[in-house]
Amino acid sequence: MLRAETFHPSDLPPGLVEAWREMCEQHPDFRNPLLGPDFAQAVGKVRGDARVTVWYWSTLNGGSRPAGFLAYHRRTGGVARPIGAPLSDYTALVSSDVLDIDEALTVAGLPAYRFNGLVDPYGSFRTVQTLEQESYLIGLDGSADDYLEALRANSPKRFKNYRRLDHKLDREVGALRIVAHDADPAVLTQLLDWKRDQLARTGGQDFLRPDWIRQLLAGLHQQTEGPMQGLLISLYAGSDLVAGHFGIRSGAAYHPWIAATDPRFAAWSPGQIFLLRAIAAMPELGLATYDIGPGHDHYKRPYARSTRLIRSGAATATTALGRAAQVTEQAWALAGARGDGAVGRLRRRLDAITAVEPSFGGRAVSLVATLASRARRTSSEPAG
Repeated sequence: MLRAETFHPSDLPPGLVEAWREMCEQHPDFRNPLLGPDFAQAVGKVRGDARVTVWYWSTLNGGSRPAGFLAYHRRTGGVARPIGAPLSDYTALVSSDVLDIDEALTVAGLPAYRFNGLVDPYGSFRTVQTLEQESYLIGLDGSADDYLEALRANSPKRFKNYRRLDHKLDREVGALRIVAHDADPAVLTQLLDWKRDQLARTGGQDFLRPDWIRQLLAGLHQQTEGPMQGLLISLYAGSDLVAGHFGIRSGAAYHPWIAATDPRFAAWSPGQIFLLRAIAAMPELGLATYDIGPGHDHYKRPYARSTRLIRSGAATATTALGRAAQVTEQAWALAGARGDGAVGRLRRRLDAITAVEPSFGGRAVSLVATLASRARRTSSEPAG
């Protein structure tokens, strides 16, 4: 028999934290810092609506054992969304076997779970209609030099040009060097400012606007011990900060969120130079996996020699509220929300705003800012 218990991440008993970590280690798809208890607890420090549901199987002697863990935010109407979204490029019901998601949600009293980036190696979501997307991984199974040489062999012209730009930047601006972990808070602030400027220019949602996001990133930047740590990798040309990635690492796995460059150096393709230099530095940093996540396929695909399929969609409980949520999902689908057209883009943007903005006021401000940014972008585009 399946039963469930729900906690704020800060209230998880130590025994359950360890059981969660052990469950993550049992399957390679779960060995990502976003899927373990440490990320959930970090988000819990800045979000009161963070929750972790633990499911248990009954044992023959009358006891119970953990069957699965799901970290999420419980939002309006009881709908669950992935913990730390939109930073949660991956989400999972971490388990050691199949857990039927419809039954699990029903037992936990959750009407629905809307997700992106689902990792589901055991097929717990097999009954849910989803959209698939590729996520990109840089994985060293040999030396960094061998990996880089394989990239060059696959796209010789592309990487020959990047090498030329690397040498040009080194010669014309200053000696290139990677710094990691870059512990200077001002460097993180600069990366975030560059990223926000980029989002404003391109009409993207400013997911860095909410206070809780900035508090989370600042706290993780200072976290340099324990099973999960913040890691800021910076590229300098002489004394000039050129580019950087910031994210979290767990053991030999690194998952960056923020990738930003100084627009003054755009002519040298600093993002490309940075990533090649970062790959070369992986062994020294103790990294075997550099998980660059989904999206921006044109940029990421040339660097990744392996991918994983992730999914987006919504699972619903077998209750009245769950059926109501399912009707809403079906209505959006009929309107075209699963496609690449205007309705699909609108639904994805609303989902992103709802995930990142806990308050109604914050959601309204974010929506108005996004619409204004898109209007400015459209008006600046040439006609015809």
